[in-house]
Amino acid sequence: MKKGIYITIALALLAGLYSCSLHTGEPVAQTSVSRIDQMPDLPQPLKIIDWKKKSLQFDSLVFDFNNQASYGPLIWLDSSRRNYDQVTFGLYTVIGDVRQGPKKNNGEFHEALTSLNSLVSAGLLGIDKTNQHGYNFVKMAQNYFNSANHWNIVMNNTNPEVAMLGGGYGRDWWYDVYPNILYYGVAALYPNVENTEFIQRSVAEQFYKADSVLNGNYDYSYFDYAQMSAMRNHIPWQQDAAGGHAWVLYSAYRKFGDDRYLQGAKSATQALVNQNESRFYEILLPFGAYTAARLNAVQGTNYDVTKLLNWSFDGCQSKDGRYGWGVIAEKWGDYDVHGLQGSITDGGGYAFFMNSVAMAWPLVPLVKYEPQYAKAIGKYMLNVVNASRLFYPDQVDDAHQWLPELKNLTNGIIGYEGIRKNDDYNNPVLKGISPVSIGDGPKWVAGQPKESMFSLYSTSIAGVFGAIVHTTDVDGILALDCNATDFYAENKYPVYLYYNPYSEAKALTYSSDISVDLFDIVSKKYLAKGGIGDVRIKLLAGEAVLVVVLPAGTQLKAEGLKIKAGDKVIAYK
Repeated sequence: MKKGIYITIALALLAGLYSCSLHTGEPVAQTSVSRIDQMPDLPQPLKIIDWKKKSLQFDSLVFDFNNQASYGPLIWLDSSRRNYDQVTFGLYTVIGDVRQGPKKNNGEFHEALTSLNSLVSAGLLGIDKTNQHGYNFVKMAQNYFNSANHWNIVMNNTNPEVAMLGGGYGRDWWYDVYPNILYYGVAALYPNVENTEFIQRSVAEQFYKADSVLNGNYDYSYFDYAQMSAMRNHIPWQQDAAGGHAWVLYSAYRKFGDDRYLQGAKSATQALVNQNESRFYEILLPFGAYTAARLNAVQGTNYDVTKLLNWSFDGCQSKDGRYGWGVIAEKWGDYDVHGLQGSITDGGGYAFFMNSVAMAWPLVPLVKYEPQYAKAIGKYMLNVVNASRLFYPDQVDDAHQWLPELKNLTNGIIGYEGIRKNDDYNNPVLKGISPVSIGDGPKWVAGQPKESMFSLYSTSIAGVFGAIVHTTDVDGILALDCNATDFYAENKYPVYLYYNPYSEAKALTYSSDISVDLFDIVSKKYLAKGGIGDVRIKLLAGEAVLVVVLPAGTQLKAEGLKIKAGDKVIAYK
């Protein structure tokens, strides 16, 4: 657990803690999100695993070139020198993937989503991937910047042509946009690696040009960034690609200060909110919601964030889009699986590990900019963090997973790709069982081994939970770090989101080695002033607080629509 946020149960609260108020505006009325309202306040059965430990174990296992396990090393060196004249590395998408490895397709078929997710996770947990086992993995990952095909963006493969031979099914826009979000995340965590800024600038230029060409119309399956031409194919239109463009362009604006990127971020966000209905395709819409919230707070825009959040959770309801893609709000069998993201309709429901974890990246920091969603996001996070343990084979009883005989293959470090409401492999042992932890790996190509159920691709993003989620001594109350994934922000002071799922007030102790003031952005009140050691704070029944940790005596002032500590904004009114 991160030093300074250790929480212990306290049964009383000094009455004066809530009386220290600041004339900085009224308390923030909370805005509900309809699908989150359907989720339980306290999911059952409740178990919050140690996500940081899981993520550190993943890094140690996956980046071991000398792994002596039955499945062998999960990493290899790719000497094809595609895009950059350097050796890079590949990670298996799933264990035993017959399409991949050093002897298949010249070692070129590996996915940026696995590699870059792994680097983001590691960076969030403080692992130096620029100097590990004698390799600079951050520099090596630059080979995913596709210059050879003149797209000049980060793509999911170093060679998209090889990817098609490996079982790809055509251009799919989110696969071309999301790797650039990941790369910007890696760049924020490892900013001093040679050539990083060049790639960031090139990506921003391509996305800015693409948004200009699209001119508000994202009704396409993908975009050819070499020809600067919007394209349609058999894949549904992916209007939420605008959210990915917006997130990258606003990050580029914060990085480089180029006003064109700010205008591009606004243009892409406007294209997103101009949709008549949800077009949530895979993963990008929540990043658009975050960008809209940050633009509203910092730039004074007025995008409808509530609409974007409801679209993200309710999912796409259009037959013209990816029908049924959203966030699950159900109990399957005896398990609450509320908050998991994927298909609401496929076989009754099919949730995916990577998608479920990745949504926390934009949604937890979103509340700093629009604190009216603090309670909703706090409740959602408790549900998704609890349910996501079910992807790990060591966290599921034998009756609810497809491959129990291999549950200890990686000592529970690599998870299943998904969780289905019902088994779709027609396994008689699983008939009538719900939910079922499972994966699609064995279906992709002939010869895939059964252990391809276990997915590096999916598990690699777990460090997002590892960095954001901290348990407390009150079961069911989490301390959520709102700064961890708020890249390209100043983040001078720690900010934590606490949600109380209980029907009675809970008192907690914030532990600090230095004297601090604790200011709640939601109530606009101090929860403590000049506290040191065990500082008690109170969570009212069913409510959330958004706590900024300030050095004791820090003077706050209202300035327009902002609250500042010195020259740093800590809250937006």
